[in-house]
Amino acid sequence: MVSLLQALDLILSVVWFIMIAHIIMSWLISFQVLNLGQQMVAQIWYGLNRLLEPIYGPIRRILPNTGALDLAPLVAIIVVIILRNTIQNNIMGFAY
Repeated sequence: MVSLLQALDLILSVVWFIMIAHIIMSWLISFQVLNLGQQMVAQIWYGLNRLLEPIYGPIRRILPNTGALDLAPLVAIIVVIILRNTIQNNIMGFAY
């Protein structure tokens, strides 16, 4: 059971890292530091969007429409942090 929880924690850590990269990249695109006209930037951006849309999509359907402000990444990061903390705090209980 401990190995399963450690694997889940690792997956959540990777998802957290990808979300942080997506958020930072969205800021850089918004402030025109990065240009989607560049092929590599566009490929990374669309790849991150395709990876994260299954997570953000259901959250966006639940949240009210706030116009240009997308709160789905914030809610998703909070959920991932809560899940990781829960797993990390309870993993030792399954070790015995």
